[in-house]
Amino acid sequence: MADSIHPAAIEHLPVFITGPNQTDWLFNAVVIVLLAMVLLLGNFYFRLHALPEQMAHRGKKVQMEIVAVLALISLFTHNHIFWIAGLLLALIDFPDFSSPMASIAQSLEKLSGRDRTSEDEAVVSPPEPQPKTYIAGGGI
Repeated sequence: MADSIHPAAIEHLPVFITGPNQTDWLFNAVVIVLLAMVLLLGNFYFRLHALPEQMAHRGKKVQMEIVAVLALISLFTHNHIFWIAGLLLALIDFPDFSSPMASIAQSLEKLSGRDRTSEDEAVVSPPEPQPKTYIAGGGI
């Protein structure tokens, strides 16, 4: 009587339907595929999220640090405007204003006759000690 099939049931069951006390291989395959997809998508998300910071490594140190902070803020707050700002900051190569200004200042010092290196050396060098003279009788 256990082998009798219900009269409304079909004769051939699909492959994914398992009998009692048998392993559900479709469920196991779906779990493995789902875990793999979660790991792959998470890896893709973190690589995409670190893109501005990787792009900023070719720039200056201050610019790279600002981009890294913006990437971390956007990661923890889920505000994508910080990520976009970091990406734009990483793409922009800021010109070096300090080197030409230092060169101009150095040239103006030379033209005016005030050479800073000679003044710095004069200030740094200690004065020479005066020779002590001894007078007979115990005094200096």
